[in-house]
Order: sequence, then C-alpha cells, then structure tokens
Amino acid sequence: MTACAIEGGSAGAAATADPEAEPEPEEPGEPAGADGSGLLPASITAGQADEENGEAGETEEAEASSTVTDARSHADAPPPPGGFTLTADGAYAARLTAAPGPPGERAWYPERWTLDGPEPYAVPLPLDQPEEPDSEVAPLADGRVLIRRRVADRQMFSLLYPTGPGTGELLLGAVGCAEMTLLPPSPDGRSVYALAAGGDHTSLWLVTGGAFGPEEVARIPGHCLGGVWLDRAGRMLALDRQQPGGGPVKAVAVDLGRQGEVTPLLQIAPGSDDRLLLADPDSGLLLLRSDAPGHDRLGWGVLGSCLPVRFPECLRLPDVAVTPFAVQPGQMLMPESCAVALRIDGAPGSWVGVWRPAGRQLHQFAAPLGWVPGAGYWSRDGVLRLPYANGATPCGVALLEAPEDVEPSAVTGRTEGGEGGGEPSAADAAPAVCKPVPLGQAPLHGAARPD
Repeated sequence: MTACAIEGGSAGAAATADPEAEPEPEEPGEPAGADGSGLLPASITAGQADEENGEAGETEEAEASSTVTDARSHADAPPPPGGFTLTADGAYAARLTAAPGPPGERAWYPERWTLDGPEPYAVPLPLDQPEEPDSEVAPLADGRVLIRRRVADRQMFSLLYPTGPGTGELLLGAVGCAEMTLLPPSPDGRSVYALAAGGDHTSLWLVTGGAFGPEEVARIPGHCLGGVWLDRAGRMLALDRQQPGGGPVKAVAVDLGRQGEVTPLLQIAPGSDDRLLLADPDSGLLLLRSDAPGHDRLGWGVLGSCLPVRFPECLRLPDVAVTPFAVQPGQMLMPESCAVALRIDGAPGSWVGVWRPAGRQLHQFAAPLGWVPGAGYWSRDGVLRLPYANGATPCGVALLEAPEDVEPSAVTGRTEGGEGGGEPSAADAAPAVCKPVPLGQAPLHGAARPD
C-alpha cells in the first residue's frame, strides 16, 4: 500500500516536500500542532525531492464560500470528559455524561446513543457507583458499550448493556499498566484495541473481540499515538510513531493479519512530522497533517496512488485550528469527490466546515446547539449527521447536506486573474446555519449556502 510524494515533488514512489511549492506568509495562518487527534496516514511514501526540475506544485487559493460570524460553544453542561465515540458505521455512539449536580460533584455514567433508527434515542448505563472522569467508553455494533477504568496501576475492562430497568456488566479482565488509551472502534464492529506505552516500545492490545479477554497482539518499537483504520475488515491500522531516542513522527501500518507486522507508511520529507488524521477505505482518500511545507499544514493524498500529496490553501484559516473528523463513504475510485467534515476551533468557539478536494472551497456552518465538537458521520449520499444534546433535546441529530461547490469567481465576485486568494474573515459573510432537527422529523433539506 503506497501513495506517494507531495505537491511540488516528483511523482513515483519517492519524492519529498518542496517548501517553495506554495509560498508561505510571514505569519502562518494555522496554529502549529493544533491537530486534535493526531495520527498518521497510511502508506504515503516519499523519498528524495527533485529540487532541480523547477516544478512548482499547484497552488489552491479557493475562497471560502461561506463564513461563520457567531459560533459560540452552546453546550448547557460541560462536555463529556471522554468525548463522543461512534461505531464505524455510525449506528451507535457512546459517551460519559453527568447527572445533575453542583460543579465538581457531578456523577458520571456511560450513555449509549442509537442513531440508525427512525429517531435517535439515548440509553443511560449507570451502575451502583459513578464512573471516574478519566474512564473511556466505546460502542460496539451489537449495542454493548466497552468501558475502560483505571484502578490503581491497572486497567479494567467491561462490557455494559441495558437489562430492563438496570445495567448489565460483563467483566473482560485487566491489564497491568498505569496508562492506556482506547483506539477508535474497529470497522468489524466487535473489536476494540488499546495502546499502552512502554519504555522503548508501545504495546497494542485487543481488549474486546478476542477469545480470552484482553490480549497483547503487537509490540511496536518507539512511542505510538492515535490510530486510523485503513480497511473495512479491521486488519490494517495506521499509527503515529516516534522512534526510540526521538526524531520526527512518521506513520507505520500494523498488519493485524500477520501477527502485528509493522511497515513504514507516511514519509514525506526526511525530517518532517507526518500525521494521518483520517482515511476512507472506499476511495482511498487520506487526510493528513505535515510540517514538510515549512509549518503544520492540512493535506490530502490517495492511498495506493502516485498522485502528489497536496496542501490546499483554502484550509489555511487565520487564528483557528482546522481538524477533519469525517469522510463521506462509498465514493469508490473517486477520492476527489468525497465530502470531508472539519471541526474549526477559534476564539468564538467551534463550528463545522465542509470541503471536497475537487472543489477547493471551504464551506463553513454554525454548529447545532449542544454539538460535541468533532462528532459526526456522513451518509453515502452526502448528508452529514451531527449528534447534539441540549436542554430542549437530550438526544438529537442535525442534518447538513453537503453544499455544491461553485467557481471562486462566483463566490468572491473576482475574476480568476484577480488578486487575493485568502479566505474572508468571519465578518465578511453571514453564517450559514445547520439547524438542529431530530432525525425522525427531519426531511433532507440542503443547508443554507450563499447565493
């Protein structure tokens, strides 16, 4: 599995970043290191740059087609400490939530959301004692919820499920380590893996889905973080790895079908930190973050392709962090047509962006009231579903239809040869609002977009 090069480099299995492919401003528009869930992409390989061929990469300077002016954080209660985790197909979600109480004395308990029915609903899964805020939960395709609890220097794992008015619990076992992090649920719907860092290696554990409780399936030299699944079978996993002793962060692929065999993946420039953020197994689209162009930039590539990795200009916004969180599935052999949902974090709060590689435009929308930033999933026909909860709606899903891309001249009123090319500020356009609508009551209407 190899995708290659970056924009401005030579095609083939070997190329490096050409920092002059896109001129950098004096003040970078995107904060370095604000990548949210950092993890490296699958198999984009790059080698030596062809600096003498004079080929400059294609500069993408599309204007943002709509801009948010008021994107506050609307949640009525503090966000769940463990975030909001979805199954790979978006059918279930799980989170920690809190019973009403004074700040600092909230009783946390797991909650499962069912999202594939006619209307979403939430099922509380409390036990006799409240959970610690540092517990993690992950939903499975059969509706059960995995929970990881830290007890002294051990990690305890259980499966929770509703049993009439109460909560059932199936104890899975424990792992003797002080720190552990759950990976996103496997696409197979029944397996969940976790990472545990050692002195000079990282252990990969199958904590549910095996035959005998938690079991170590691989030891990877170096320090690994994050995790991105590269296929629908749950066999190929991409991780961010820093070699023992330090050095740049590079991607590796872990083949779980070959006893955890590790192979290099994303390597754009010899000294660059190259991280995979998302991968779509259907189209091969990869969303990545790399500092190869001079500072951290969002880029995209195609798994198994010799197309260059590109760093779109329209994804460079001043004073905000932009992080992709969902890719439209089902676009076989059409990576450039996939709609990508992005979380945008700035001083006003968090809001939603939608972008396609082919369109070169970033559409921005206000988030629904009570949205957990970064939670959402696409349907195959291009409708983004954003789970939210607020005082009026304890469990809801807002629908946002992916907007059509238009030529930059139609958005900005400038000709293609005009000056400029940066995104308008938040004050330049009215917000396009993604209205919160319960899933069972919502027709598929298009999101507001500029004329």
